Amino acid sequence: MQELTKFLSGVPLPDFVRVRQRFSREELSPEQIEEKLIREFQALRPVSPGQRICITCGSRGIANMPLVTRLLVEQVRAAGAEPFLVTAMGSHGGASAEGQLQMLRSLGISEESMGCPILSSMETVKLTEIEGLPVYMDRFAEEADGIIVLNRVKMHTSFRGDYESGLLKMLSVGLGKQRGADLVHAGGEDDMARRIRLIGGAALHAAPVVLGVALLENAFEKTFALELLPPDQIEAQEPALLKRAKERMAQIYFPDCDILVVHSIGKNYSGAGADPNIVGRCANPKLKSGVRCKRMAFFDLSDESHGNATGIGRADIVSRRLYEKMEFNETYYNFITCNTPDTFKIPVVLDSDRTVLQGCIQTCVGIDRDRPRILMMDNSLETEYLLISEAMLPEAEKLENVEIVSNAFPLVFDAEGTLLTPIKPVLAI
Repeated sequence: MQELTKFLSGVPLPDFVRVRQRFSREELSPEQIEEKLIREFQALRPVSPGQRICITCGSRGIANMPLVTRLLVEQVRAAGAEPFLVTAMGSHGGASAEGQLQMLRSLGISEESMGCPILSSMETVKLTEIEGLPVYMDRFAEEADGIIVLNRVKMHTSFRGDYESGLLKMLSVGLGKQRGADLVHAGGEDDMARRIRLIGGAALHAAPVVLGVALLENAFEKTFALELLPPDQIEAQEPALLKRAKERMAQIYFPDCDILVVHSIGKNYSGAGADPNIVGRCANPKLKSGVRCKRMAFFDLSDESHGNATGIGRADIVSRRLYEKMEFNETYYNFITCNTPDTFKIPVVLDSDRTVLQGCIQTCVGIDRDRPRILMMDNSLETEYLLISEAMLPEAEKLENVEIVSNAFPLVFDAEGTLLTPIKPVLAI
C-alpha cells in the first residue's frame, strides 16, 4: 500500500481549532449513591432470609457499575439471603460463558471484588410464550428465588420507543442470552421496541423479579440518578426514566460537516461501536440523528472492546491498526444476532491516521478541498472537546453552547502517520 500512501501524501491538511461543548455536570458522588441505595433497599425489603438472589451483570462500561453491584451484594447478604451474579449480556463475549466472564473481569467485576459467586452459562429455559413468541431466560436466573435486574437506562442506537436500553431490555435480551437477543432482533429495528416491551414484560411477570435498579448517566458518562423500583413499578416507571436520560445525553451541536473523524470505536463506548445518535448513519435508515457528513473515518479500536469492531461499517475509511485489532469471531456474533450486515462490512483500509484523513479529503465530492469542514472527536461518549478545521470556525462562533478554547494549529503525527495531537487539552485528560 506504499504507493497509495505516497499518492495521497500530497493532499494538504488544514489547521484545526479545539472547541468545548457545554453540558450539565450534575452527578451523584459514590457516597450519595451508597446512601441512597442502602436507604431505599432497606425500605423496600425486596428479599427474605434464606433466599438465593440473582443480580444481573451486563457487558457495558456503565459508570459506578462495580460499586452498585457490590452494594447490592452486601445488602442482599445483610438481609440474610444468598447473593450471586449472572452474566446477562445476550450474545456478547463471543456468545460463550467464558467470554462473558472475561467481559465482566474487564469491567472490574469478579468473584473476588464482589464477594460472591458469578455464574455464567449460555443455557436458557423457556419461561412462557407471548403472542406466539417464546420467552427465554438464563437458567441460573430462573432457578433463583429472586432476581434483581440492574442496568443503565438510555437511548438505543437503532430504534425508538417507550422502552429502549434499560430494565426490560435486560430481561428480554441480557437474560435471554443469545437466543433471546436473536429473538428480539429477528423482526428488525422497526419491531424491536415492541418486542422488548412484549418479551421483557412477559419475563418480568413470569420470572421471580424482586427489584429493578436503574442507573442514568449524563453527557460525561457520570451517574446523575439511581432509582430502585419494586417489580410492579418497573414497566410504569421506565419510560419516564428514559426521557430523563435522553435529556442529559451527549450530542454534537454542529449539525453537519464534510468529514467526521471518530478516533476510537468500541463496545465500551456504545453497543454500536460509535453511537449513531451522536455520529449519525444509523443502521435503521428511518432514524435521522447525529451529525450529517459526506465521509466518516475511524482511526482505532479500544482495547476494552476485546476485538469487537461492531459498527465498523459506518465508516468509509479506517486505519490499518483498527482493522488489525478486529477479531472476526467477537464481531460477527453481534452481526448474526443483529441482522444488520451494513454496519459490519469492512470499509476501505489505509495505512495510517494521516492517510485516512487525506483519503477522506481526496474522495469528498463537492467540497472546498482547500478548506474542508472536518470535525474530530475521541469517541461517541466523550464529546465535550472536539477538534474542528478552521473552515468551521464561523459556525462555532454562532453556537451558544460551544466555546473556542485554542488558536489554530497543525495536526502532529508520528513517523508512521499515527495522530499524536490530543483532542482533549492535556490538562483535561
